[in-house]
Amino acid sequence: MRHARRNLQRIARLAAVGGLVWGSLMVSGAMAGEPAAPGTGAMPQTSDPAADLVARLGTDRTAGSWTRSDGRPVVAVTDTDAAAEVRRAGAEAEVVRHSTDRLRAATDALGEAPPVPGTAWSVDYASNKVVVHADSTVSAADWSRLSDLAESIGAFVRMERTPGTFTTRLNGAAPMFAENSRCSAGFNVTDGRRSFILTAGHCGSAGTVWSGGRRRAGQLGTTVAASFPGDDFSLVRYEDGESVDGAVPGIVEIGGGQGVRIVGAAEPVVGRQVFRSGSTTGLRTGRVTAVNATVNYPEGTVTGLIETTVCAEPGDSGGPLFAQGLALGVTSGGNGDCTTGGVTYFQPVTEAMAALGVSLAGQAPAGADDPDPGRTAPSAPADPPSSAEAVPPAAGGGGGAGTAGGGAAVQPPAGASGPGIVTDIAAGLGPLGAVAPGLGVIGVSLILLIASRWIQSAQGRRNYRDYYSQTWA
Repeated sequence: MRHARRNLQRIARLAAVGGLVWGSLMVSGAMAGEPAAPGTGAMPQTSDPAADLVARLGTDRTAGSWTRSDGRPVVAVTDTDAAAEVRRAGAEAEVVRHSTDRLRAATDALGEAPPVPGTAWSVDYASNKVVVHADSTVSAADWSRLSDLAESIGAFVRMERTPGTFTTRLNGAAPMFAENSRCSAGFNVTDGRRSFILTAGHCGSAGTVWSGGRRRAGQLGTTVAASFPGDDFSLVRYEDGESVDGAVPGIVEIGGGQGVRIVGAAEPVVGRQVFRSGSTTGLRTGRVTAVNATVNYPEGTVTGLIETTVCAEPGDSGGPLFAQGLALGVTSGGNGDCTTGGVTYFQPVTEAMAALGVSLAGQAPAGADDPDPGRTAPSAPADPPSSAEAVPPAAGGGGGAGTAGGGAAVQPPAGASGPGIVTDIAAGLGPLGAVAPGLGVIGVSLILLIASRWIQSAQGRRNYRDYYSQTWA
């Protein structure tokens, strides 16, 4: 019996020591995965060494950067000295003929010409050309006029016919209904006092009243600011009772009761894989093919857009574009569909939030003091799997109204069952949420170790009394 008690004590001590080691590793891992605090309105950004090189060398010696399919960054340069500097920095250099300045001059010349609805253009860094797309609505006369303009600019302007028509995708992650239209909610944002939905500007002008889908039958909110054409973003203010906690990162639904978490915003990188969610076509994926693209919609011209291979259909407008837990854009428009494929354009969220004076839910608005400087956003989980590109929206519309996304799949809040009590408690602890599990393991281990020592000490005192009681007896 005595040997059994000793073995039990040894096991308890070993378990306590093991728990301390395990808990310490959990805390260290959580702290290592934690991004820097937003500070006074700064938004977490992903580091892009290729973009840093382009900025250092200048636009007269470079011609953009992109990421190859194997993840290696490539920087286009115009001279061998710049190429050598790029290679010393660990990136791949490609010597090209035309600099960024010259490519931009070409797009400026296209923009100064009378706009032709159904056309779009962007810079293809990999080919060192400006590509002009013309859809099926562009007449032969307009095509001829554009071709003459392209030829006058230079041989590096390439004309391409594209099937379908360039249209805004009115009709996302979650459906939002106005009197004569349907759109998708984009990202939850805040000005520090009130909560809003960031979505596409073409969805509705200021004063447009929105209602939710089947799960949100009442009034969802009202558009309080919009910019379209030129830009393509708008701000929908939640009605009373529909606002979200500004300190909680946004969730975007992707169908099947699942969602993804957004922890920051960033500029897109050409060549990177991205994800889009919308109420019509659900979760889709593709790659960024260009930035600063221009599209001439029938309603007007929009500039500064992100060009991608992600498909979209009517009703997906305003839905979120994200990658690596970071918000990138809201769906503007494009051509094609999710059966045959096509090109889709997105309004960058960083530009939209700066213009509107808001930030993503859980972060301080740009230019505002952070009410809690010690607060740190949760670490970003991984993207949804690539196989999710064919996931259709759930019955009644995929995505949740006024939600935002970007990260590993998590259960959406507000009525849906959460991933578990431990996760809910950790999330409620704010900045301590990421390290709470590890601290809990350490605490339990310390209690177990102290209890083991107390039991051992008590057993020793009992043995001492028994021994001397037998001696005096």
